[in-house]
Amino acid sequence: MSTHAYLSELFSLEGRVAVVTGGSSGIGRAITRALARAGASVVIIARRKVELAATVDELTALGGKAAWVSADLGSRDAVRTAADTAAEVYGEPDILVNSAGINLRPPMNELGDDVWAATMAVNLEAPYLLGQRFGPGMAERGYGRIIHVSSQQAHRAFVQSGAYGVSKGGLESLARSQAEAWSQYGVTSNTLVPGFVMTPLNARLASDPEKSAALAARTMVGRNGLAEDFEAAALFLASPGSGYVTGQSIFVDGGLSVH
Repeated sequence: MSTHAYLSELFSLEGRVAVVTGGSSGIGRAITRALARAGASVVIIARRKVELAATVDELTALGGKAAWVSADLGSRDAVRTAADTAAEVYGEPDILVNSAGINLRPPMNELGDDVWAATMAVNLEAPYLLGQRFGPGMAERGYGRIIHVSSQQAHRAFVQSGAYGVSKGGLESLARSQAEAWSQYGVTSNTLVPGFVMTPLNARLASDPEKSAALAARTMVGRNGLAEDFEAAALFLASPGSGYVTGQSIFVDGGLSVH
């Protein structure tokens, strides 16, 4: 067997369909690019149409198949509509990536019901609703990969975790519940746990050289993360080769969590 054939058997996504939320920015965009370049037909769900169109144009130029759906993932009805619309493009997905998130983190004693509700809706409830929409179909077909993007703050409190950390902790628990429900039918569910990554979501901290350097010093590799650091990990979790990996939280953080 040639090297190419062997790697394709393990990691090719040819013929697969992926839905990626938040796939037009940051980590989600990097994951979208990786899945498309590995052969998947990808539908991106996010809010901003300009960024969505630009991402799809980039993937198409690389020879990939991609489309987009604009939706507010803070609304249950919008999530359900977006899911149905996404499934109409290339068919029901084999891969679901929940990367969309909002980062509203006021001090705990200033945390209001509105911020709590908005954070839970986008960061936790939307992934739950999408899992409920797509997971059973994946199980019926015998193949599925659900990948959530979590946070260090699901495991430790720092830089005002507030509702954000709670939502990400819930997201990792959701992954385990999905794994318990569907892994016996060929559907895995796992979580990627970033460290501090230089993305638009972290623009406030990234723009502060002192804080950014301090966070880099907490890693073992001596730098903060980049969106592209997640491409290979996401591709592995989406691929046939990861079929015995499920219910796991996989840290892609340069060693921050163990340093």
